[in-house]
Amino acid sequence: MEAQGTAERRFGEWVAVRRHGERVAELVLDRPKAMNAVSTEMAVAIGDACAALAADPGVSVTVLTSTHDKAFCVGADLKERNAFTDADLVRQRPHTRAAYTGVLELPMPAVAAVHGYALGGGFELALACDVIVADATAVVGLPEVSVGVIPGGGGTQLLPRRVGAARAAELVFTARRVPAAEALALGLVDQLADGNDARAEALALADRIAVNSPVGLRSAKRALRLGQGLDLRAGLEIEDAAWRATAFSADRAEGVAAFNDKRPPRWPGV
Repeated sequence: MEAQGTAERRFGEWVAVRRHGERVAELVLDRPKAMNAVSTEMAVAIGDACAALAADPGVSVTVLTSTHDKAFCVGADLKERNAFTDADLVRQRPHTRAAYTGVLELPMPAVAAVHGYALGGGFELALACDVIVADATAVVGLPEVSVGVIPGGGGTQLLPRRVGAARAAELVFTARRVPAAEALALGLVDQLADGNDARAEALALADRIAVNSPVGLRSAKRALRLGQGLDLRAGLEIEDAAWRATAFSADRAEGVAAFNDKRPPRWPGV
């Protein structure tokens, strides 16, 4: 895919971060010969890229994309694992966990752009984002039990939070692949892009998000994530802490001033 007008930083051979304008970053899966199958090396690169994004206060939104024309990510690299001993699998596990956790714990809003197959760990990378934009080519699913494992990138925990326990159980136990229209109807994805360009739709959504306060966005995400599953009283305490972290920021002062001056805000980001 084209990266004109953007600055790019590579993390190993197969992962890149591209900057779009001032506040949007694109986390690019770029292992086309393997349909972005996540090898040990690629997992390390994803984790490193996420750590760099998390430490960058200039990024307000991250969009997770793929350069492959038929796949977002097909999950674990089973060709690599075919030669693994049990000890090799144990050694790999911290790296794969760090990759999925890295996406899940990005402090800014994250949008996944799913084009083509997002299966197993590939769908788990998307589930780790806050919003999933797919297009008509998308096929998603968690087929791990069909190859003798279970979802290990957060799927058994993230999918029920999206679609409920019974629906998640059916999808995991049957290992079935879900096409785009049904995925939207079931809540497996959040938006269906016009045409076959989830990336363009996701980047456009990121632009709409990125006009808002960087401090506000990160605090709102923190409150949304930490409040999940808590009772209302505990959730409101989480929200209050996030509100306090935002209300006394320079962003809040600028937002109020810009509103009263009837001009676009110039966010300090602190």
